[in-house]
Amino acid sequence: MPRRPSLARPVPGRGRRLAVRLLMAALLILVLWCIGLIAFVARIPGPEDVAEDPTDAVVVLTGGVGRLESGLALLEAGSAKQLFISGVHADVDVATLLQSLVPGSAPMPDAATIACCIRLGYAAADTRGNAEETARWMRAASFTTLRLVTADYHMPRSLLEFHRAMPEIAVLPFPVFPEQVRRDGWWRWPGTTSLLVREYNKYLVALARGIALPSESAGQN
Repeated sequence: MPRRPSLARPVPGRGRRLAVRLLMAALLILVLWCIGLIAFVARIPGPEDVAEDPTDAVVVLTGGVGRLESGLALLEAGSAKQLFISGVHADVDVATLLQSLVPGSAPMPDAATIACCIRLGYAAADTRGNAEETARWMRAASFTTLRLVTADYHMPRSLLEFHRAMPEIAVLPFPVFPEQVRRDGWWRWPGTTSLLVREYNKYLVALARGIALPSESAGQN
């Protein structure tokens, strides 16, 4: 027998309604993302957020101007017992690192200070790796407090990773403020806007990883 034709008819406008819903969902996500970006920028620490309490260690994350000089100044001022520099290339020693990153006008530590108080970490390739290798070093040294030195825009993600890797250790921020980053009216400066958007997206990825994989992101006591 010949098959009877289906009596069902497409509902007029169903595809259009679906497209409208998808568009509204995309707009909502965009609005939430923009609100989150504004909140993220507002959380970036300023000079008033620098803590002055002494700590067991100063930890410098390589990769930006002014970080190592700030770490050395803190060590010289007696703000910490040791300076740990995370994310160093495998073929670089302390002397080479100081010569390449510290301006000639900045004071250099003497040989005794280098020998006793400056340590390098070679295992990290990103911020998460910085946190993990610092956590291992802190626990091996039986330290419980550190002052974290990195760029101001990098601090929220760094604090997230450091607190996650070592929840038992107190981490105090010490932001460095690169001159090329325009903080006032940042949305008017394409270079600064691009930098902050990239850092915000990386922060969201790190945050999502901690939610999706809590056991992998949890620090080890």
